[in-house]
Amino acid sequence: MIIDFHKTFHKQAVNLKPAQKNRLKKALVLFAEEPYHPDLYNQPLTGEWQGFRSISFGGDWRAHYKIIDDDTVLFVAVGTHSQLYQ
Repeated sequence: MIIDFHKTFHKQAVNLKPAQKNRLKKALVLFAEEPYHPDLYNQPLTGEWQGFRSISFGGDWRAHYKIIDDDTVLFVAVGTHSQLYQ
């Protein structure tokens, strides 16, 4: 699987505290191995995020992504629930 990152995702990820960055990295490794692992709480999104999916990486933290094709996903946003669903 090819995992790509939108520039917005990079900007948001840079501003995470070290603990959240570490959790995000672990979640992305797990996602690459098993995208629907129960620990990721992978779910489809609705509303303004319809067509995207979300994984959890601890507490209220989410990373949103879009499936591009059978082999490629694009992570587009990362943050807390309230940051992503304003």
